[in-house]
Amino acid sequence: MSALLQTPEAPLAVPGRERTSLVRAAARNWALALSVAVVGVVLLWAVVPGLFTGHDPLAVDPRAKLLPPSGEHWFGTDQLGRDVYSRVVHGARASLIGSAVAVGVAVLVGSLLGALAGWFGGFVDSVVMRLIDVVLSIPGFLLAITLVVLLGFGIFQAAIAVGLTSSATFARLIRSEVLRARASTYVEAAITSGASTSDILRRHVVPNSLAPTLSLITVQFGTAIIWIASLSFLGLGAQPPDPEWGRLVAEGRSYIATRGWLTLWPCVTIVAVVLSTNHISHRITSRRHA
Repeated sequence: MSALLQTPEAPLAVPGRERTSLVRAAARNWALALSVAVVGVVLLWAVVPGLFTGHDPLAVDPRAKLLPPSGEHWFGTDQLGRDVYSRVVHGARASLIGSAVAVGVAVLVGSLLGALAGWFGGFVDSVVMRLIDVVLSIPGFLLAITLVVLLGFGIFQAAIAVGLTSSATFARLIRSEVLRARASTYVEAAITSGASTSDILRRHVVPNSLAPTLSLITVQFGTAIIWIASLSFLGLGAQPPDPEWGRLVAEGRSYIATRGWLTLWPCVTIVAVVLSTNHISHRITSRRHA
């Protein structure tokens, strides 16, 4: 009788464990959406900074020195009267382009070394892997500083140094993927059909080995932002008066006790972008292994 009185439209209670999982899934989606939004805004800063600020990042105004954040100057002004918000927005171009160049160099050099080591094996593999072991045994940032000193100061030189330093990590990953792809049926079929080694590597092995590096690329992009900003902070990267996030922190460090906004907002921007890229990388990795 009670079964007949029960309406099929009555909502079913959600168990506590399922409710908790739904809340966690929603929180993860919101975190991913926020991360994508942060990265998207910063990319727009780099491409069209004029849409976000009307101030000239290089314009000096002695009458507006060290003003606190206000409606006119959202992030305040620096010791030369330049608008900090404008310099943060325009500094995204140097930071992101430098990081993109660094990741591109790391992927290119690492893929070449990893593909050679994994495909030819033997003596070539031993030489390449010993070289990679030597590079990985040196602290990465210290090696980047050494390369910048050799290449010269500048944001492009800093990006090249960071890319060469990071290439060893990509080389080890690509090598393992090439070893796996080399034993696959489609590579064996290409070898049987008489395809040359360069064609096999270019058409089959390297493209299929690059897919697993996508999550590593996003992580390395965040690391490159930190390293390039650190090199600029030391005076080895971007040179004044060009705006760059690490350079902005260096310019405001003398006023950190009294004018904290000079270093606060560039640091917040760096942290937000790096955390966002790392979260996106984590989601890509978890989706690949799901």
